[in-house]
Amino acid sequence: QLKQETTQFQTQFVKSWQSEAGEISESQVNKPDESAPAATSDAPGESGAAAAEEKPLSCRALVLTGFGGYDKVRLQVKTLERPRLKAGEVLVRVKACGLNFAELLGRQGLYELLPAPPVTMGMEGSGVVEAVGEGVKDRKVGDRVIAMSRSGMWQELVIVPANYTFPMPEQMSFEEGAAIPVNYITAYMMLFEMANVRPSKSVLVHMAAGGVGIAVTQLCQTVPDVTVFGTASASKHETIAQGGVTHPIDYRTKDYVEEIRKISPKGVDIVLDPLGGSDTQKGFNLLKPLGTLIVFGVANCMTGQKKNLLAMAKTWYNQLSLNMLKLMQANKAVCGFHLGYITDEQLISRAMVTLLELYRQGKIKPRIDSCYHFEEVTDAMKRMHERQNIGKVILLPEPKKEEDKPDAEPGEIVEKTEAAVSEKKEEAKEEVKAEKD
Repeated sequence: QLKQETTQFQTQFVKSWQSEAGEISESQVNKPDESAPAATSDAPGESGAAAAEEKPLSCRALVLTGFGGYDKVRLQVKTLERPRLKAGEVLVRVKACGLNFAELLGRQGLYELLPAPPVTMGMEGSGVVEAVGEGVKDRKVGDRVIAMSRSGMWQELVIVPANYTFPMPEQMSFEEGAAIPVNYITAYMMLFEMANVRPSKSVLVHMAAGGVGIAVTQLCQTVPDVTVFGTASASKHETIAQGGVTHPIDYRTKDYVEEIRKISPKGVDIVLDPLGGSDTQKGFNLLKPLGTLIVFGVANCMTGQKKNLLAMAKTWYNQLSLNMLKLMQANKAVCGFHLGYITDEQLISRAMVTLLELYRQGKIKPRIDSCYHFEEVTDAMKRMHERQNIGKVILLPEPKKEEDKPDAEPGEIVEKTEAAVSEKKEEAKEEVKAEKD
């Protein structure tokens, strides 16, 4: 019965991004369609690109080798033939990639439609166009672009449809470009397309120091007199308050429902819930009449490195349950949002165009928490999983320079080994505690 419930949970809440564009994985780069026309370009430098086709390419990629802990995502380096592009496609050399909570779920096997391992993950990145396919007129070799895909962005070379790339503003860094798509499109669509945020409204956003939380806060500031309640650990309050959160709340030491009621007895107009489980019910109860609850994640499922069936079942069991009569009487709206289900290309493009214009105007600016080279992907995932980040965690395909790698002394090696053993013990305790809870 428990397995049935968790299977239902996965089906209900964790889906990968579907569309005709399909996955951009290392197999597409490694095994190009021989019948497809060779990449062409009308831009200057075409002859240089043609010459490069004769040389094999080295491609570093982060590959999910199986479901489980951090060690299941491994760096692989392959020598590839120059890929042939289909009509409407571009080849991008990736300079920076975004790490999202979805990848943490995918590593645990909770992103149901993610292709079976081995598979390259990653949904967003930024880089430089190296070749364009037949029929591509609005992109050229050398363009700096933001690129999106359902998976496969965690590698140095990716093939994506040209209409899933967006020219970067001149002042935007590659790290900022990689931080925009998933977090900011999610925040924008929830606030403006679903909740219809307006002046003088109030918004509660959980995980306010994360990528989506900061995007929500910045976008709320583009509307006059919007009050933002944000939950985050106490150490992050100063930063998120400077970023625009009106009322930071420490969810670890205080009951956020009580804290909000003290400030706003009637509740809030909009609740953005990435947690799921019992927090969804609390969010619904906090809504004012005519308020909107948007559920866009199930972070409460993740209690350790590996999939925890009891935590999943608990989250599923505590989900908000409503009937239409109760909903009518409450005069409230309940919505679900999953960027993976947005298959309308125009919706994505319209949101990105708006967001890039807001960036140019200085109204939004991604906060980069940290950057990790591919070799350090474990540290990057751990930082996000343990909720230490304030803003976006970025992965860099470029190899880490030798001078950046400090030589370990014998004592340090012993300390690291002992630390690793201690970490394993703590993880075991954490998972046991979660099961007891």
